[in-house]
Amino acid sequence: MKKLLPQISCSILVVLIVSGLQAQDKWDLRRCVEYAIANNINVKQADIQARSAALALDQSKLQRWPNANFQNSNGFQFGRSIDPATNGFTNQQISFSQFGFSSSVTLFNFHSQKNTILGNELELQAQTATVERWKNDISLNVAAAYLQALLSREQVNITVVQINQTRDQLVNTRKLVDAGSLPELSAAELDAQLARDSSSYITAFAGYQTNLLALKTWMNIDPAVSFELDTPPVDMIPVETFADLQPDVVYQLAIANMPLQRVNKLRLQSLEKFQKAARGSMYPSIGAFGNLNSAYSSALKNLPKGTNVPVTIPIGFTPAGSPSNPDVFTQTFIPSGSQKANFIRQLDFNFRQSVGVSITVPIFNGGQAKTAWLRSKLNYQNQQLQVERDNQTLKQDIYRAYNDATAAFQRYQASVKSVKTAEYSYELSRKRYEAGLLRTIDLITNQNNLFRVRLEKISNQFDYVFRMKVLEFYKGLGLRL
Repeated sequence: MKKLLPQISCSILVVLIVSGLQAQDKWDLRRCVEYAIANNINVKQADIQARSAALALDQSKLQRWPNANFQNSNGFQFGRSIDPATNGFTNQQISFSQFGFSSSVTLFNFHSQKNTILGNELELQAQTATVERWKNDISLNVAAAYLQALLSREQVNITVVQINQTRDQLVNTRKLVDAGSLPELSAAELDAQLARDSSSYITAFAGYQTNLLALKTWMNIDPAVSFELDTPPVDMIPVETFADLQPDVVYQLAIANMPLQRVNKLRLQSLEKFQKAARGSMYPSIGAFGNLNSAYSSALKNLPKGTNVPVTIPIGFTPAGSPSNPDVFTQTFIPSGSQKANFIRQLDFNFRQSVGVSITVPIFNGGQAKTAWLRSKLNYQNQQLQVERDNQTLKQDIYRAYNDATAAFQRYQASVKSVKTAEYSYELSRKRYEAGLLRTIDLITNQNNLFRVRLEKISNQFDYVFRMKVLEFYKGLGLRL
């Protein structure tokens, strides 16, 4: 019995580890997917791009409204210069201030602004669909990692069952050896088998931890966080029938429902609008403008004040006259008085306004407008090819997933039969062994065969379920466990 203590202690340790796993916080697939979507960097970056597209759309809409700008300049002039208030020449040092307000609006530009707005609207929809695309991709990858972790967890459970079976057989065999019914070799062989089973458990448990770490990576969760997976048995996971998942039907639904296809379609429409906007910028545009201006100059000391009175002033002379005695006169009007030209009065006196209509005809600008239009055409053609390539890839993926699911189902059905056969063979060998009609090594061989086909069955079953879930995903049913 002392020889059994190390093996029995190992078995107890295995049971304690498994019990500890079951006591941890449990996460189902929905919780894993929701956490991954909320914390995935690609999803966050796609959301930022969508918000940037919304800003571009708002800015393009605001461009339809008139712009408005205020200008002010202050400074000093030296030497011979033009007085900014009177437009006269002066040689004195003056200080000046100039104020201006201008506004302009585009009235017609061959729908360039309109198509830019429509293109930005479609681009925003495409960026929003891109967020959904990343969410779908993350969901599928998390589901794959989740099912792979479940498979490795089931492999751990199978090794535990194997250890318990070998341990029970070792206990019974040790009793028979002590009674003299069996040779010591029988117990030694089972003792070695228990050691191998314990090693298999350690390997399976390490694989489970590795797959759990891969799942945490997809979820963008701290690897140090400890949690346990929670899901119904694989036999209870709902799966569509092959009749409902024919590849041609799934492909037609995927074309209409998959976010990547929606992104490509919206982006193609967006580039078409941008192409029209670039072409419109090559034609003349019509706009309206308005300006308000005023100025102040320190050289201006006085301003006219009061009512205008007629004044006769000489402007020349005839042969009867002379330069000192002009005889040609004209009449003008001058203010009856004057006032001090302070800052506020000058701004009021120099205030002027203007409105008008402008036409801009692009004649030559280094080929920028035409190059932009040609580049927009190339972008549109490139997106057409992208749509075609992604649709081809989607179709290939769906047909490959259907073939993989069919093969996985066939492997699973074959493994079910193998397990039944192996269980029947093991039961017979166990009875023969207990009756002393079978060698221990033969019993161990049958037990190992049963262990192997059980692992194959659970592996094939998870593989089959995942392949079917991929088809359901392409069909637009989401992920259901």
